[in-house]
Amino acid sequence: MTTKQESIQNKLLRALEPVHLDVENESRMHSVPAGSETHFKVLVVSEAFRGLGPVDRHRRVNELLREEFLSGLHALTIRAMTPDEWERQGAAGFQSPACLGGSKASPGPGVKSS
Repeated sequence: MTTKQESIQNKLLRALEPVHLDVENESRMHSVPAGSETHFKVLVVSEAFRGLGPVDRHRRVNELLREEFLSGLHALTIRAMTPDEWERQGAAGFQSPACLGGSKASPGPGVKSS
C-alpha cells in the first residue's frame, strides 16, 4: 500500500520533473492521531514554474494533489521555485506555520485558561 507521502512524491515527480523535491510529513506537529498523514510540507524546484507567479505555482501543486485532499490531506505548506531561485535562495526560512488547531488552540473569548 502506498502512503500519502509516497503518493505526493510520485505525483510531483511525474508531473513537474523537479530538480529538487522534499516532502515532509508534519502531522506529528498537529493535534492528530499518531501515524497520521494529514499535514505536509513540500519544497519543489522545477522549470515548470518558470513564468508563473507564486499563486499559480501553488495552484498547480494543489491541482496535482486534488485526490490527496479528497482522501484526508488537511494542510499543505508549499514552496515552489525555479532552479534559478533555488540557486539564489535555497530553502532558507522555509517553515510551516505553528499549529493552532485542536488542543493547541488558544482559548476563545470568555474561556479561562488554567
